[in-house]
Amino acid sequence: MKKRFFVLLLILAVCCGAFGQTADDYFNQGNTYYDQGDYNRAITAYTNAIRLSPNSANAYFRRGAAYYYSDDYTRAIADYTQAIRLNPNFASAYNNRGIAYQNNGDNTRAIADYTEAIRLNPNHTGAYNNRGSAYQDSGDNTRAIADYTQAIRLNPNYTSAYYNRGIAYQDSGDNTRAIADYTQAIRLNPKHTGAYFNRGTAYVLNGDISRAIADFEAALRIDPDDTYVREALEILRRLAQ
Repeated sequence: MKKRFFVLLLILAVCCGAFGQTADDYFNQGNTYYDQGDYNRAITAYTNAIRLSPNSANAYFRRGAAYYYSDDYTRAIADYTQAIRLNPNFASAYNNRGIAYQNNGDNTRAIADYTEAIRLNPNHTGAYNNRGSAYQDSGDNTRAIADYTQAIRLNPNYTSAYYNRGIAYQDSGDNTRAIADYTQAIRLNPKHTGAYFNRGTAYVLNGDISRAIADFEAALRIDPDDTYVREALEILRRLAQ
């Protein structure tokens, strides 16, 4: 009899442990899985948090991010949308939904979301940088440059904004300004292979083959397995002979 009573208590303890988790417990569990890159388990944990707390904008937001990094942009958009319904002033949800829209090829909706994120938080550097990218994808380099410039004003150490503005300048035919921005990106991140390669390309367009070779060599030192850079370097070396 005592043994049966003990087993019953053990079963109750296990059951209480399983069903006694709160929405916060599941949310924190989801964050742990998310930080570990285990997005499937993170999604499950956030779903449990939502089940217990259906009005948690943060749980929808985090699950949306987990879906995004699982390349499920449609579900990510749905979760960000729900987070916005629950909290219409959620600037980061607008920004992240914009990123998901952009990855789905919908730059118009992406720009609208980035714009709303900026309205809600005028110091949102990421939203300026992302809107600049969406403008650039839409072929509007002038607006893209303006947004990247604003992101840099807000954060003078924003490597991606310098790099992206460099691409926009280069696409606009202004290789001198592009070189200056790539140089700044390299100063902030000396292992930025893309900045070295793009600066090298801008030097080629400016007729400075020796500097282009030096940049391609630098990019190859950082990533020796980049066959594209290696092939470009070989072509330049032949041209320099």
